[in-house]
Amino acid sequence: MATDFPAEIQALRKILDSIRAVTDPDALRARIAELSEAAAVPDLWDDPDAAQQVTSQLSHAQTELERMEKLEERIGDLGALVELAVEESDAGTLAEAEAELIKVHNTLGELEVRTLLSGEYDQRDAVITIRAGAGGVDAADFAEMLLRMYLRWAERKGYPTAVLDTSYAEEAGLKSATFEVKAPYAFGTLSVEAGTHRLVRISPFDNQGRRQTSFAAVEVIPLTEQTDHIEIPESEIKVDVFRSSGPGGQSVNTTDSAVRMTHIPTGIVVSMQNEKSQIQNRAAALRVLQSRLLLQLQAEESAAKKALAGDVKASWGDQMRSYVLQPYQMVKDLRTEHESGNPSAVFDGDLDGFINAGIRWRRQHELSDN
Repeated sequence: MATDFPAEIQALRKILDSIRAVTDPDALRARIAELSEAAAVPDLWDDPDAAQQVTSQLSHAQTELERMEKLEERIGDLGALVELAVEESDAGTLAEAEAELIKVHNTLGELEVRTLLSGEYDQRDAVITIRAGAGGVDAADFAEMLLRMYLRWAERKGYPTAVLDTSYAEEAGLKSATFEVKAPYAFGTLSVEAGTHRLVRISPFDNQGRRQTSFAAVEVIPLTEQTDHIEIPESEIKVDVFRSSGPGGQSVNTTDSAVRMTHIPTGIVVSMQNEKSQIQNRAAALRVLQSRLLLQLQAEESAAKKALAGDVKASWGDQMRSYVLQPYQMVKDLRTEHESGNPSAVFDGDLDGFINAGIRWRRQHELSDN
């Protein structure tokens, strides 16, 4: 059946209009002007952290506006391309228009998903912790596979990352790892990845070649900002220092620079060893501890509101995704039903389909709960 280009292009324009209504290009332009003025202040870099925040926000706002303007231009060009192809009865140009239609539709879909991220902390950078679960050495290896998967996803997007802590398992893989993704909406985007991930495969560590099921937990929290005012009294914190170590226990540091920070009232423990000094590791640990306490506070407030409304439900999807490598090849999200028959691509960072489906799924559930 021939593509109904006028109807498809009209649908694209309708989606773009709905995105504009949410993002408000005029407000975005005003924000760009404000940030450009702040970025031009001569003493901006006297405070590197504040300067980085200003330049990052400016870059993000400019990119968002440019994406919308380019999409409008591409939709217009697509209409002109279709008219030309029809006038000249050019099958090759029609095929080119078909391919561009698919590309524009996909790009609009990604941009539309971004408009669904309206949570209090969705715009924040993200801190992700991966922990090996049941499954022994296979679970530790799975945790390392997931770490690489998310780092590759961020790399594909051009998002800076920083590995804050790695705890290596004895035989292979990781007991746990914590890293930051520094990008606007990183928390809102990656928060749908939180939960229990399950791997089914022939174990490379089993000399009898048996199938093994293993698990890993993914935690995603928003990075705190100075305006959050999460103050933790020194009396509530226990700090232990130790020497950083790499795979197999091999020393990578000859001083006690690694830090383990325990929040006594809640029992939350944060370890940091990837910075060069104890002071840097302590600061990183405190930042992550504040982030976890912030998220816990938000969860408690949310639970209290649901209890008052008389609608207490279990949190969604503990076991949220399965990665099956044997006896067939399939990655399937158990909440959204989104799936891929190419696990290698998924483990190489091809996660957008799963993430976008997760964001849409979460939004639908939020609307149904209200």
